[in-house]
Amino acid sequence: MGTTTFNSTISACEKVGKWEHALQLFGAMMHRKVPKDLITFNAAISACEKRGEWEKTSQLLMDMLQSGVDFDTITCSAAISACEKGGEWSKALQLLGVMAQRKVEC
Repeated sequence: MGTTTFNSTISACEKVGKWEHALQLFGAMMHRKVPKDLITFNAAISACEKRGEWEKTSQLLMDMLQSGVDFDTITCSAAISACEKGGEWSKALQLLGVMAQRKVEC
């Protein structure tokens, strides 16, 4: 299985609210050394966002930075929404600042 197949499957998990499965697939990509791209990260972050899993979202953002994958508007929106749903307004504001520094339009 390649990046596109994993991306589609992670996205499907996100759409049906199976964020744990989405993260398991994300981990399987690392284990199998399948490259992750913007779509991979956005799908995983969106899956976590639906449940307000702001800590998982923060970890995924750190993984993005370490992987050299740039944020986009979808990343920004989902990450901030995860913080809001998790009741972490200060984290949401921090993320907004990081996105502004990286010149990502939110």
